[in-house]
Amino acid sequence: MIRNRTIRSIVIRNAMRISACLFFMMLASGGFFSTPAHAKRVSPEMDDDPVLQAMRAEMERSKTQLKMEQMAAPYYIEYRVSDSDVYQADAAFGAIRSDFRNRFRTLTVVVRVGDYQQDSSLAPIVPPPGSSPIQGGGTGVTQSMSIDDNIVSLRRELWLATDQAYKQALEAFTAKKAQLKQYAADQSIADFARAEPVNMVLPRAKLEIDVQPFLKMIRAATAAYQRDAAVDFLEANAIFTATNRYLVNSEGATVRNGQALYEMDISSQSQAADGMNLRRVYQYSVLEKRELPTESEFVAQAVKLIASFKDMKAAPVVDDEYHGPVLLSASAASSVVSALIGENLLGRRPGLGQNARTLGAWASNYKTRVLPTFLSVVDDPTISSFKGKEVIGGYPVDEEGVKADRVSLIENGKLVNYLMSRTPIRDFPASNGHGRTPGAYLGNLIVNAEQAVAPEELKKRLIALCKERGLAYGYYVEAFGEQLRPALLRKIWVNDGHEELVRGAVFGNLDTRSLRDNLVAAGDDMFVQNVRRTAPHSVVAPSFLFDELEVKKEDTKNLKLPDYPIPPLQAK
Repeated sequence: MIRNRTIRSIVIRNAMRISACLFFMMLASGGFFSTPAHAKRVSPEMDDDPVLQAMRAEMERSKTQLKMEQMAAPYYIEYRVSDSDVYQADAAFGAIRSDFRNRFRTLTVVVRVGDYQQDSSLAPIVPPPGSSPIQGGGTGVTQSMSIDDNIVSLRRELWLATDQAYKQALEAFTAKKAQLKQYAADQSIADFARAEPVNMVLPRAKLEIDVQPFLKMIRAATAAYQRDAAVDFLEANAIFTATNRYLVNSEGATVRNGQALYEMDISSQSQAADGMNLRRVYQYSVLEKRELPTESEFVAQAVKLIASFKDMKAAPVVDDEYHGPVLLSASAASSVVSALIGENLLGRRPGLGQNARTLGAWASNYKTRVLPTFLSVVDDPTISSFKGKEVIGGYPVDEEGVKADRVSLIENGKLVNYLMSRTPIRDFPASNGHGRTPGAYLGNLIVNAEQAVAPEELKKRLIALCKERGLAYGYYVEAFGEQLRPALLRKIWVNDGHEELVRGAVFGNLDTRSLRDNLVAAGDDMFVQNVRRTAPHSVVAPSFLFDELEVKKEDTKNLKLPDYPIPPLQAK
């Protein structure tokens, strides 16, 4: 037992006494890093990849030599490399604003000290002066990495990052053990889950694309602003990415997996006469470039967005307050599912001293009803399409080296599972192949509805509910904007079923409780929302009918209109 010394002073003493080239001291092999005999052999293609060569060579060296005098040896080491080739261009008002291509690599080295039951993860990070402690220290070092395929250089970067991660883990483990003494929390949950080593080396993704047609496309789309001189802003983006992810760990896993993603979007903005800001966005995210829109399709979408402003500007502002039936299109429902269901299905370990099962609104809802009994939810990263529509959240192996798996999450309204990484939570000791960011995250989240009906039938039910309550109209949300604010909201009038566009609304109670208690029917239509945020994933959902939600006028101050006229559309 070492007394009267902090871990930091010991680390510094050792670093000064031992030269950098001799820092990794030899240990007897075996013990901490035994590789299972049943681990599958890796494809010979690995031999042609200098990144994998460097990672495996340095891993073998670290497994036998990574040890500081009088300090615990690590029980687990992990190398992750993300190699990305990104092309990005954007245009506004018919002119290109940026056009560039960038290649970069990111290296993450994780070193864990202790054992699977209790290790250096989740330790408190020493915060900057004046801020609060942060959970999550001791979980690794992330830094940029050279893009040259020089094995000697790559190995040196791996070595230096491993050295830093090991020292960080030692300090974190000591700090964590000291902090744990302050809590009477249940410590029976392991800090890290064991996993079968996966050896899977797949072909590398490559970004092979002629960018000129897409530059022409975004120019043409944004030139459509000339159809309405009052459009304040019209922008289009093209972002094409090929990412190859590598994983090598001390358990024997070796993974390389590549994915290309092609994204295009159009965003437009204008103001109503009262200064209210109006915004519309349309996005494409696909895995195959052939699935991208043609120039005529992309320009037509820009024209459609611009044309919608004419009706939006003329639309009245919503009434001060409404309590009654609301129908969401499948597109709008997918946004609700992403924000209120998807985020609450993630099994994420709370900080030290906290006894909650996980984070989020459903942390204490395991085995209880969270949705109506006619709804069930699964996440399936093993598929690439859903009923002929492409989904982008698929992968064979997650970022922690665990094979992807279909997970049933909600069955007949009851929460039965969480999406899990290799960080266990209460009642869930193992990963189910959803460690992505790192931490658990969505793959392809799919909502299935029993007794689903056609969207036209849902509209009839909306009108019938309004009649029962003596309401003159109900609401139909065609699309949401940011933070679940309606971008396109219509009144559906009971007397003849006609629709009237309105603006300036927010929901007062669109939350997990209303999903459980006020959602009464779902459509047989299914909308696929492909999203790049956090990690590429997809959300598939039908239209939803709520028997009661609160809709009210947004309480924000409108911006002033421009003080002087718009410049001419033609050069003079």
